[in-house]
Amino acid sequence: MIKRGRMIRYKSKYVLSLAALLVLAGCSSKKPSEPAVKHPADVKTQIVHLMPANVSDRQGWAKDITAAFAAQNIAPTTENICAVLAVTAQESNFSVDAPVPGLGKIAWKEIDRRADAVHVPNFLVHTALMLKSPNGKSYSERLDKVRSEKELSAIFDDFISMVPMGQKLFGNLNPVHTGGPMQVSMAFAEAHTQNYPYPVAGTIRHEVFSRRGGMYFGILHLLGYPASYSQTLYRFADFNAGWYASRNAAFQRAVSLTSGIPLALDGDLINFGTDRPGSTELAVRVLGKRLGMSHSAIRRALEKGDQPDFEQSSLYKQVFALADKATAKRQPREILPGIQLESPKITRKLTTAWFAKRVDERRRKCVANAG
Repeated sequence: MIKRGRMIRYKSKYVLSLAALLVLAGCSSKKPSEPAVKHPADVKTQIVHLMPANVSDRQGWAKDITAAFAAQNIAPTTENICAVLAVTAQESNFSVDAPVPGLGKIAWKEIDRRADAVHVPNFLVHTALMLKSPNGKSYSERLDKVRSEKELSAIFDDFISMVPMGQKLFGNLNPVHTGGPMQVSMAFAEAHTQNYPYPVAGTIRHEVFSRRGGMYFGILHLLGYPASYSQTLYRFADFNAGWYASRNAAFQRAVSLTSGIPLALDGDLINFGTDRPGSTELAVRVLGKRLGMSHSAIRRALEKGDQPDFEQSSLYKQVFALADKATAKRQPREILPGIQLESPKITRKLTTAWFAKRVDERRRKCVANAG
């Protein structure tokens, strides 16, 4: 949606090498008794069996999920299959183009907010939206009747490209940031097109709103990176908050324990896009002498916070060594980030931890059904 129910904090990720992708995602939770390789037909059969009973076109869903696993060299273990099914059920209830109640009102509110931000009178914006769009209807008519994020994204694409007011309000950036059955970030998908196995007739945004594209990029976001988590629960938190957010939140906690400086345990180690140090970086600097590290060395280490080898850095190891010693016990290397979710669609207080636990409940039931 315009501002996702989960906080989209996508940062520019490095593209995983083939070697990294071959470190099969979810390997820490893989059952030893499961075969390393399954025949695609058997994978599809298992997915159909584990899918909720009310899902329509079960064979079609199973086909696209199986293809995504194969294209990304991700092991189709029961754990991994159930993780994907759990996220999809939570995010869209297996709907490629899920309706969002009150979406038109949410869209109008966002347009008015953008207008206020650039000091454009609302009546001018509303007048511009009365113009006919490429499908023959006015933009305002389409907004009043919009039901899904896919429809809303198409309206904004037309508005931005056809009307000067659209450029004034949104530039070239469509404000619908997530989409598809797994509600994956558009920015994430657009940054990870290198190995996309399907021909792209339109844009990657359009592919995300398809079942095959939405599942491919959603599975990549959930399982397509190596992580040493003890539970899939933390991958669900990362899916909501960004890769390695659970690991980084644990690191922030260790920094806070060692430095005595309270920190938001959100998984953000630096302020991306600026050289100005954030709260976590400033807190680590307090430990600089004890760590034997300069400000620049600390910065270089923290910049690896979106990569798997951050755990091998001297900074990571030394901070946890200090925290373990200070508390006389081993501190956790993974925790659920403390992030409150914000969106016009949310009417109650929800957090990343709530999301992760809710999805994990679905995963556990799925695994139990697998026997």
